[in-house]
Amino acid sequence: MPETVSETIYDVAVIGGGPAGYTAAIRGAEYGLKVALIDASPKLGGTCLHVGCIPTKALLFNAELWDHLKNAAEFGIAGIGTPQLDWAAVQTRKNGIITKHVKGLEFLMKKHKIAVIGGYARLTGAAKDGVHTLDVTAIGDGAKSQVKAKNVILASGSQAKMLPGLKANERILTNIEILSLQEPPKSLVVIGAGAVGVEFASIFRSFGTEVTILEFLPRVVPVEDEEISKELVRVFKKRGIDINTGAKVEQVEETATGVRVTFTDVNGTKQVKEAEKVLVAVGRAPQTSDVGADKTRMEVDRGFVKVNEHQETAEPCVYAIGDIVAGLPQLAHVGAMSGMIAMAKIAGRSYRPVRRDRIPNCTYTEPQIGSAGLTEAQAKEKGHEIKVGKFPFGGNSKATIVGSHDGFVKIVSDAKYGEILGVHIIGPQATELIAEAIAVMELEGTVEEMMFTIHAHPTLSESMLDAYGAVNGMAINA
Repeated sequence: MPETVSETIYDVAVIGGGPAGYTAAIRGAEYGLKVALIDASPKLGGTCLHVGCIPTKALLFNAELWDHLKNAAEFGIAGIGTPQLDWAAVQTRKNGIITKHVKGLEFLMKKHKIAVIGGYARLTGAAKDGVHTLDVTAIGDGAKSQVKAKNVILASGSQAKMLPGLKANERILTNIEILSLQEPPKSLVVIGAGAVGVEFASIFRSFGTEVTILEFLPRVVPVEDEEISKELVRVFKKRGIDINTGAKVEQVEETATGVRVTFTDVNGTKQVKEAEKVLVAVGRAPQTSDVGADKTRMEVDRGFVKVNEHQETAEPCVYAIGDIVAGLPQLAHVGAMSGMIAMAKIAGRSYRPVRRDRIPNCTYTEPQIGSAGLTEAQAKEKGHEIKVGKFPFGGNSKATIVGSHDGFVKIVSDAKYGEILGVHIIGPQATELIAEAIAVMELEGTVEEMMFTIHAHPTLSESMLDAYGAVNGMAINA
């Protein structure tokens, strides 16, 4: 007879089926380990696939097409009349993309013989005789069972933070509710100008929504280079988005027709903004309050788990990956890589720890943002003597072809040796172009080497070549 789950001792049990968890599970199976993946949701994929990265980017692509259609005549496309937005079809396509990739994950689990267990798992304490025991509460009927494993990887993910005193509903939205709207709102207040806030602001502005952004910090996308923030504000204002930085939200209340947001502006003046909906995009909180961390030696700070460079917690053979890790950016690709590192450590294979200055940061607004490494300010703070090169997309022929001239590429380099310390891009396909920067920085390429690296013509990537040249005052096309 085949083993039951309760009788099996797995090499690794992964708690959480988002990008960090399912990537770790697949890599473990590729190493020949016996893996169980335990997830509390009915379908694998986590926030990213269901109410995060994937559906949001699907809507952003729709918004990009919509913007092109509104200007179809400029591209020689006549006779289509006035485009009509079919929001139901937009949502159907978005949901179809999610379904396709859920099925893809289910296939991969079967292909790699990973045991998928539906339920909420909790640590019960330290390992006994080298085996950890997890209590699992099943989805639906709440049945209790146990899973035993030599190693445990915690990948329980994060959830949207809410402002004190507020609850999400049909008017006060998080990333979850805004993705299932029946139609674009006529007006929207976005609280928070990080990646989530500005992406939804960009989407709904394209679809005709009156958008107001309120950001407590002095600038939008505050993790980016200051010049990137300034350029995004310039373009967003050109698109008709109202931006308020240094704004402190005092109250959000529902009205007969929508919501009323009271805030203090940067000058200390009380302001009131009424809208049909409000999106709260003030960050994400780790989901670790009920995973049994208190029964272990794991160190937890404000819900975030402390790990070493191998993703190991203070509890032997218990690892943490993804959004719950202290100091790690809450990005799907970072979670996935941290999962691969944890599995490599468990399997005794070679790996490199996550280098936090080699992580691509991407924001899929219009214009897109892609960045990596140190900002200009950070490089100066660390004592580097730097040289900076900047090249505008206005000088790039492919940008002219695709009708997208806003933005620039900025290179921050070491003045003495030419080492590339940071790359910051805002403009067409910035989220794709940043991959070159990551590869170059990983291989410790210099400005001089990249100035003599041939880039195809005509391409947007040529803007990178001109930006390297601009460091030494020798951009060809500017």
